[in-house]
Amino acid sequence: MAFIQLDSLHLAFGDRTIFTDVQLTISPGSRIALTGANGTGKSTLMKVAAGISEFDSGRVIRPKGTRVSYLPQSGIVHQGRSLREEAAEAFAELKALEDEAHEIATQLEQGEDNHQPLLDRYQEIHDTLEHAEWDRRDARIEQILTGLGFSREELEQDVSTFSGGWQMRIALSKILLGAPDVLLLDEPTNYLDLEARDWLRDFLKRYPGGVLLVSHDRGFLDNTCNQVAELLMTRLNIFKGTYSAYEIFREKDMADLVERWKRQQEEIAKTETFIERFRSKATKAKQVQSRIKMLEKIERIEIPPALKRIRFHFPEAPHSGKMPLRGENLGKRYDTKTVFSQGEVEFPRGSRTAVVGVNGAGKTTLLRIISGEDQNHEGALIHGSGVKIGYFCQDQEQVLDPSLTVLEEAAKGSSEGEGRLRSLLGAFLFSGDDIHKKVGILSGGERNRLALLKILLEPVNLLILDEPTNHLDIHSKDILLEALEGFGGTLVIVSHDRYFLEKIADRVLEVEDGGIRTYLGDYAYYRWRKENPDGIAQSEPSSPSSTGIQTAKEVASSSAPGISREEQKKRRSLINKWRKEEEELTSRLEAKEEEANQLRSALELPENYSDPEKAHDLSAKLMAVEERIEQITAAWEEAAANLEEAQSLT
Repeated sequence: MAFIQLDSLHLAFGDRTIFTDVQLTISPGSRIALTGANGTGKSTLMKVAAGISEFDSGRVIRPKGTRVSYLPQSGIVHQGRSLREEAAEAFAELKALEDEAHEIATQLEQGEDNHQPLLDRYQEIHDTLEHAEWDRRDARIEQILTGLGFSREELEQDVSTFSGGWQMRIALSKILLGAPDVLLLDEPTNYLDLEARDWLRDFLKRYPGGVLLVSHDRGFLDNTCNQVAELLMTRLNIFKGTYSAYEIFREKDMADLVERWKRQQEEIAKTETFIERFRSKATKAKQVQSRIKMLEKIERIEIPPALKRIRFHFPEAPHSGKMPLRGENLGKRYDTKTVFSQGEVEFPRGSRTAVVGVNGAGKTTLLRIISGEDQNHEGALIHGSGVKIGYFCQDQEQVLDPSLTVLEEAAKGSSEGEGRLRSLLGAFLFSGDDIHKKVGILSGGERNRLALLKILLEPVNLLILDEPTNHLDIHSKDILLEALEGFGGTLVIVSHDRYFLEKIADRVLEVEDGGIRTYLGDYAYYRWRKENPDGIAQSEPSSPSSTGIQTAKEVASSSAPGISREEQKKRRSLINKWRKEEEELTSRLEAKEEEANQLRSALELPENYSDPEKAHDLSAKLMAVEERIEQITAAWEEAAANLEEAQSLT
């Protein structure tokens, strides 16, 4: 059986231990999320498992013939071939095997003596090629490339014309096509949009080999992995269950650790006070020495740096009008290509709008228009009173001064003190001496994080963010998410992190097929509407091409001021319809909330949260119930709004 086993691995750089006594097995069917705070050594451990990096002691056990592929975070560039040809390079080893099989066949035809070893080798090659679906390689190339977001028209395009993010997609496609026994994927979701992430999620679910992956997308981890390997203070701890179940367990475990740390700190403080008080008294010398020895023997409880919770608060948002921004008949064309047209958008004060759509649909284009960066467009933007816009774009780092240090750049124009800035830079993954680096030598991801922090420190009331989560780890995303939840202004955001959108958005604006449509519900409601286009509730269309069932407002607008008896009957019927629907949804919502409360109570029982399998099962059930609650809530809000509208017209 093909697998990788890490046995008692130890690695240190100088006097700093990276990890010690690591035990991990990646076997067929393994789906392991490798997690840990930034800088703990996740990528290093992956490279050791891949055979790329050395280690100090221990063993990496890999049976003969085990095929392992490793995808780094960045740095891969392809050139000199078409996309299809580059993808076909994934089969280079298999092509060599096929050539060897032809050579063996020729030898057998020539009547080679001692032909049994040749027959055995021929059969071995045949089995390998069959297992790797060698005869379906062309179909698989198209399947995987299109799944990762490439169009069929791009298959003959020169690979050197693709940008850095798409270069990493090419690298990922080649690894998946190679069908190794073990996949080691270091942040494969970084450059994938939602559709490509969903495709990769489904691919990995079906994958027969073992998978070890790092990702900062909670939803992706929950739907892909059944184990979590956590690097915490040089140790690798294994948890069986989903990532969300792991987080519940870890939160309780860390709370216990903090409580034990506090008690120990109190005891240490008391002992140190006694020593200082009686150090000079001869009559207490024996007791003082006894306590000094006791302090020396104490095994100090350490708290992981990640537990030092950093909170980010936005500057107070300036007051704005009720409708900070509205767009009428918005359109954008590049030569003969229409991105979208006749778009109607509005962003009410305090709203949280997620802008979604497939890659290339025009999300960034729309954000550039509403931010004022792109003024060469059709239609009109109407700004409300007192609007002040903050805009973070994907190339925002270009506005930074390369001659300044990270700390100097962060301080420029900010009223925050140096101590506070240092904490915030730590939250955005600039730790230790990183804050003294020159901006000019930072990586693209580092510059992006610094630019994002600077935007967040500005006092604005309309915040427009294009992919702010791209270069943040889960801990940093949590800090940003908490800050955005407390933001006093209006938010418009594009993100490929579904968990993030589900937590923050209260409405969704979809850019699709040249049109723009608004869904008056959160991201879970939007997903439900897409999956159930004929569902019980329908948001009002915001583009001429949108269609929907008749709402109360539409009934009113179609009626003359002096309404007929038939029209009155129609209105009463509509009121009864929405009232019945609202009552039914209320009943279903109450039942689901009670079910969720019962599951939460069960998860808090020691016999459940201490048992990984029980915790995993309960956590999965709770996630499903909470998702259903979100869907029902969105539908209830829509029904209640329609009922209120219908009643106001009678």
